[in-house]
Amino acid sequence: MPVRIFKHYVDLPILLLGILEFILLGASTYVGVGLLIGFDQLPQEHAALLPRAIAFAVTVWASLTAVGLYHIRRMPTFLGVLLRMGIAFILAGVLLVLVFYVVPTLFLERGALALALLVAFALIGGSRLLFSRVVDEDLFKRRVLIFGAGERAASLLNLPHRTDMRGFRLVGCVHPQGTPLAVDSKLVISGAAGLCDLVRRHDVDEVVVAVEDRRNGLPIQELLDCKLRGTSVTDALSFFERETGRVNVDHLYPSWMIFSDGFIRNRIQELTQRGFDLIASSVLLLVTWPVMLVTGALIWLEGGGRHAILYRQTRVGYEGRAFEVLKFRSMRPDAENDGRAVWAKEDDDRVTHVGAYIRKYRIDELPQIFNVLRGDMSFVGPRPERPTFVAELSQKIPYYRERHSVKPGITGWAQLCYRYGSTDEDALEKLQYDLYYVKNRSFLFDLMILLQTAEVVLWRQGAR
Repeated sequence: MPVRIFKHYVDLPILLLGILEFILLGASTYVGVGLLIGFDQLPQEHAALLPRAIAFAVTVWASLTAVGLYHIRRMPTFLGVLLRMGIAFILAGVLLVLVFYVVPTLFLERGALALALLVAFALIGGSRLLFSRVVDEDLFKRRVLIFGAGERAASLLNLPHRTDMRGFRLVGCVHPQGTPLAVDSKLVISGAAGLCDLVRRHDVDEVVVAVEDRRNGLPIQELLDCKLRGTSVTDALSFFERETGRVNVDHLYPSWMIFSDGFIRNRIQELTQRGFDLIASSVLLLVTWPVMLVTGALIWLEGGGRHAILYRQTRVGYEGRAFEVLKFRSMRPDAENDGRAVWAKEDDDRVTHVGAYIRKYRIDELPQIFNVLRGDMSFVGPRPERPTFVAELSQKIPYYRERHSVKPGITGWAQLCYRYGSTDEDALEKLQYDLYYVKNRSFLFDLMILLQTAEVVLWRQGAR
């Protein structure tokens, strides 16, 4: 069952895996030092080793997160896991050298560090092999009974990703009398004996209420009895949000948004967000300014010095206010000569040679650091769209304007979970992830998104 940590749902297997691997990483430091100086010397070194073990574990764990190894919805094959682990450990080695330079008291000798990394790689490889064997076992799955058999129930059974259904096993659907049937009749089980008896006979862990009209035929007393006997009772929208990491716009209603635990803004949260934006943007600017300098020079050379290096484009931001977003120019100057806004598409012939490369690695987005420093954007948030697209999509897609209740971001939850979109259907899918972010955003959720953005850049996911 997903566990809610700082307003974000984390799958229980991933949470347990993360805790186990953090402990293994800390232990690897002791093993590495023990192999170098002798295990009989470790008790005397414990006080000095503990903060170093924690620093080692945090750095490697963050690197594993950055390459997507704690993202259950995009879990690669075991060979892919080993490849990503290799990249993560190389990254961790570089970061640890920087940590030792900034905080000398955390220094580990080269021999000890090398041994600790080797031991950690072996232990994490073993834990990943074990995880791949048990993640789909019933041990981690809840037995779920759906009360309802209409369109709302069908939407829970037709989840687009196999991993969305990894956390539960469906017992069946109860079809209330007088309601339409939209699910496979083979999934319907009789509830004539009563809901509580059904829950008891099938050892149900959770009842999901998925009826179109709650005013008629909802067995309130039986649901209450199930709840008081220890069975979870959840409405369909909350179940969908928890299992998929997005909000189901098709069945969304205003009262759910109003009374749900989320969509909260307060002064402390805004100040924390602004501080995070300033620190993250400043650090990124210090790290990437050489890349930005080279990129600007290449764009200038490719254009023969006749065209602007930076491209300014009007986008819709916080509370619907327009602002000018900054990007490195990656398309020909005549890309939109007719004045019409056009979605970018795959293999777009308007993209320049330099533009094709910088788009693959998201380098064209780097000037948006200045938008963040200026306060137009946040580091994490929904991607800002052009006014023309916003006007069109707001007419077609319900609740589209609600994504503007927070500042737009350079990266976001939708960018992690969904490919680059160029159609109305893609915009709808990304909106569902954006609404999940708006509802559940927090400092730690932002930090997690920021770490996992490295995976999108390294594997060039979604870039066009």
